[in-house]
Amino acid sequence: MTTKFSTPDELLAAFENDGEVHLGYGPWLEITQERVNDFAEATGDHQWIHIDPARAKEESPYGTTIAHGYLTLSITNMYMSEILKVENISMGINYGADKVRFPAPVLVGSKVRVGAELIGAEEIAGGAGVQAKIKITVEVEGQEKPACVVESLSRYMK
Repeated sequence: MTTKFSTPDELLAAFENDGEVHLGYGPWLEITQERVNDFAEATGDHQWIHIDPARAKEESPYGTTIAHGYLTLSITNMYMSEILKVENISMGINYGADKVRFPAPVLVGSKVRVGAELIGAEEIAGGAGVQAKIKITVEVEGQEKPACVVESLSRYMK
């Protein structure tokens, strides 16, 4: 499901009128060992808990390898364009994050999905666009606690 706004001002108005707005969910994605290994290569984070299934089976409290926290965080960006579309902009900018938490691990072989909620919106000084604060939650199939919750800041420039 994609939530569309025809302009940045429409996004701002939706928040001002309705308060928090649920934007939708991305599709389920299986976290494979290959994806975790690729992330380890890209970041240089080769901690055994992520890349050594045999050792993780023996020594980890989870009995298997787990995804890096920042891999889980990066998935939030992967699906945002499928969840939220703001049209008639010159560009969209990932402005940062106010808060990031990793309440639970993602075990390799798990399926995750991203849900998003607009929790803030304000005009950028000078009327250049709208800055949105979007609470993104990475859910793990069959798990009560989320794997990641981030308050992401995005700018939609006119």
